Amino acid sequence: MKDERKAKVSGIKITAVDTFLVEGNCCFVKIRTNEGITGLGEGSISDNKVRTIAQCIKDLEGHLIGKDPTNIEYLWQGLYRWNRWHVGILFSTALSAIDIALWDILGKIADLPIYKLLGGAARDKVRIYPGGSGKSGVQFAKSIGCNAIKTGPPVTKVGDHLTVPMPWNLGRAVKQIEEMRIEGGDDFDILIDAHGRLTPTMSLEYCKAIEPYRPFWVEEPIQVEGSNDALEWLSDHTTVPLCMGERNFMKWGFQDIIGKRLVPYLNPDVVHCGGISEFKKIAAMAEAQYIQVSPHITYSKVGITAEIHLGMNCPNSVIQEMGSYAAEPLKKSTDWRDDLFFGHKFQIENGFVRLPDTPGLGLDLNEEVAKAHPYESQLRPELRYEDGSVEDN
Repeated sequence: MKDERKAKVSGIKITAVDTFLVEGNCCFVKIRTNEGITGLGEGSISDNKVRTIAQCIKDLEGHLIGKDPTNIEYLWQGLYRWNRWHVGILFSTALSAIDIALWDILGKIADLPIYKLLGGAARDKVRIYPGGSGKSGVQFAKSIGCNAIKTGPPVTKVGDHLTVPMPWNLGRAVKQIEEMRIEGGDDFDILIDAHGRLTPTMSLEYCKAIEPYRPFWVEEPIQVEGSNDALEWLSDHTTVPLCMGERNFMKWGFQDIIGKRLVPYLNPDVVHCGGISEFKKIAAMAEAQYIQVSPHITYSKVGITAEIHLGMNCPNSVIQEMGSYAAEPLKKSTDWRDDLFFGHKFQIENGFVRLPDTPGLGLDLNEEVAKAHPYESQLRPELRYEDGSVEDN
């Protein structure tokens, strides 16, 4: 068996890079080789640019055909540097999908899970949290053994989820956190995601008002594009821990935030930040500044599995969000997504998840189910302020 595996490695070459566009703004990539070993990756995005990403992946195929898929670092550097225009979330997402698939191939060749290839486990299990709000959200989290939950400030009008009132209802937003803290008690973590919908002024007054309720973090408290000056200003004026990173990509997109230690938590998304290879480097950069990381939840079981491998390996990874579709006991319903992948099931118990020791990601795409649920363009909601001006989403 050892000699057979060695023979496959010595002659393995990439023969094709196929993409699958699936309902829910999902894009999956399957890298095929002359040895019949395939790798699965994900390049999904939360708006209607999935076709663009799939085309970008296909545009990169020419740099991959005939090359050894086990030379992951070489291929990552080549895909990045051989393309003259190599910045932007669409290119980064395409590169991330390919990188995840290459790690999957390497794991199958080595007959080891990806986290073992990264250096092994830094912990026995990964702490997780679901999403929810109010007392019922806290009660649900506790009922499945979790002592943490993520919520978001109610920014829009009651009964109108597209309009932000002027002024916004700060009291309502603070009351929600107060009620959740009372319900959760002191040994329960409340994570807050503002989705970049607050202006710096709104974010500061919100953070100051919820300081007594000890939130774990406020994620994406503001939009950060270009300069991080506004983030630095906010960080200097509140004691609430801040979290950024889901819309940053490549190590260079995190360099200033890490170097100035503007936040105590980073949440890179493995499907956008440059893949497993780049996430590992970003986490190491953060570790040097005593910044903890929390992989941002992705769009399907592929990305989530890749991030749990990273959560198992990265010493400064602290917690992981899990989607309700991922596994029991978080699942609330059953549909076609349960049949979209072959392979492992998450082992979730008492607020933690473990990974089985299956090679690579431990997953494969059910191509027939994927084809039965083709991609349909989904635009994000068009948020606005009460005066009709455009709000971030």
